[in-house]
Amino acid sequence: MTAAFAASRGTGGELAPVGPSWFARVVIRPMTKVLNPLIIKLAGRRHFPMAAQIQHVGRRSGKVYVTPATAHVHGDVIVVALTFGNQSDWARNVRAAGGCTIRVNGRSYHATNPEFLSREEAKPLLKAAFSPALRFGVSMLGVRQFLSLHAVPIES
Repeated sequence: MTAAFAASRGTGGELAPVGPSWFARVVIRPMTKVLNPLIIKLAGRRHFPMAAQIQHVGRRSGKVYVTPATAHVHGDVIVVALTFGNQSDWARNVRAAGGCTIRVNGRSYHATNPEFLSREEAKPLLKAAFSPALRFGVSMLGVRQFLSLHAVPIES
């Protein structure tokens, strides 16, 4: 376990329910129905760092879903920006299942031990995993929470 992963375990993942920021709700959410099908095709590929593919199982339906999200790997930790907060269906599905599969920068990972982190708790991980431009971008989007997961590469 990396030091950043151990340091990120502040609250045990129990954060108050937080929805999306005003900007995400008003500007981004209406575009998701149009843009997500395109972004899902590009997400997770090498040289497309803005989005990862998160494959998760519906907690009620049992159906497999793929959702694009901003995620980066640092050591054995994957940090995911929760643009729509910890109440988004995909985040709740990952939490309920205890993990998911994530494809980021051309590599796939089994991701387990999901924990919600406040922006303050995630600060060391964000500094290690996200570029300054990306940290600025998630800040401008009003992202207030992150999801950290223990990452184990899937050998292909």
